[in-house]
Amino acid sequence: MSAGLQITSPHTVPRAVHDAAVAELVRQYRAVPPGERVRLGKRTSNLFRFGTGGADDRRLDTSAFTGVIEVDTVARTAQVQGMATYEHLVEVTLAHGLMPLVVPQLRTITLGGAVTGLGIESTSFRHGLPHESVREMDVLLPGGELVTVRPEGEHADLFAGFANSYATLGYALRLEIDLQPVAPYVRLEHQRVPTGTLVEAIEEACAGPADFVDGVVFTRDEQYLTLAYFTDDPGPGVSDYTGQQVFYRSVRERVTDHLTIHDYLWRWDTDWFWCSAALGAQHPLVRRVWPRRYRRSDVYRRIVALDRRTRFSSRVRRLLRQPQEEPVIQDVEIPVGRLPEFLDAFQRDVGIEPVWLCPLTLRGERTWPLYPMEPHELYVNVGFWSTVPEVPGDPEGHNRRVERLVAELGGHKSLYSTVHYDEREFWEHYNGPAYRALKARYDPDGRLPDLYSKVTGRP
Repeated sequence: MSAGLQITSPHTVPRAVHDAAVAELVRQYRAVPPGERVRLGKRTSNLFRFGTGGADDRRLDTSAFTGVIEVDTVARTAQVQGMATYEHLVEVTLAHGLMPLVVPQLRTITLGGAVTGLGIESTSFRHGLPHESVREMDVLLPGGELVTVRPEGEHADLFAGFANSYATLGYALRLEIDLQPVAPYVRLEHQRVPTGTLVEAIEEACAGPADFVDGVVFTRDEQYLTLAYFTDDPGPGVSDYTGQQVFYRSVRERVTDHLTIHDYLWRWDTDWFWCSAALGAQHPLVRRVWPRRYRRSDVYRRIVALDRRTRFSSRVRRLLRQPQEEPVIQDVEIPVGRLPEFLDAFQRDVGIEPVWLCPLTLRGERTWPLYPMEPHELYVNVGFWSTVPEVPGDPEGHNRRVERLVAELGGHKSLYSTVHYDEREFWEHYNGPAYRALKARYDPDGRLPDLYSKVTGRP
């Protein structure tokens, strides 16, 4: 019997169907005139760069690339189409008692998006980032050629440089990824950590037997780490945070908890961490009438996108003579030893609360040129997503202040949100020479925008 198993699910795709879809997409791509920019159309997005160009690009339909082709339960691998969301990928793999090594916290993040644009979650202290569990990819190059890239071989440079390239070097149509076994439940332990021992507590947690580690800083005097473990035991009862209860509040209220593995993976999605409060979705009365199926991060993001397009909230603030607000939506990686410095400066100069902590260590010896991090070094991802009042006459703004702070502390910043570096500084942080070499080899005619233009919207 073949180890490769086709699972009966709306989110599986026979290999022959996938191959036909690839042939059709390549045909359509090659038919686009050479001088015309092309983008692969996606129904969802988790980027927070609204209106950064590309409105006139030709969009190609990718609706045939949203499934799982095969799961190999012996090798613990999956063949997955590039536009498959983690929500659908997890549904298929959990049916076999398996999950990807890292499952980013929002349901509609796609596998291809997490690989080319990075992703992170509470297994990252052990398994690194999603691109580190990729074994090979079929990539549609800007010139219309389809190539298979692996860690070694003719296109090893593209394999290494694909992470953090944000689809400026090509599009992943199929990915083979590693999986890990799961238990049906997860036991959570929420530990309040004194401010002065946060670094030591994170290091100890990551060196221990926990399967998952993350944390929340509610204030500089109140911070928690959550250590979680696979278990076959549902404990005294399994919690449900998709109804009236809100997960992040439980971190303060409970010492231990139990969730199904499915609900653990999406524990943050129902309330977009804590950001649904800004839309009223956590108010008990509103929550009762807000349909459960719409308590999702992608719904909240669409509401925010509508507000950005119409500038409704900005106009209301202007009418009320209130200061305009600057969105500060970022994830940054800080070396663990510099974390207290970052939190102190961030609280003093920006003041967003709460913030998320997610420890991260690269999975192995391999490094990734466009997001250079040191092997064996423990970093902590700090996530903060809110708005703060603009300061009249401030020439920098809070986002630029964060960028400077991250650089001073030897950290890195994800590029899914607004980018304020000038071009020289940007390429210093994101390995301009390595990127230019990849661009010259794989997109010599500039069919796709370069990385700086893509993430800033600047020419």
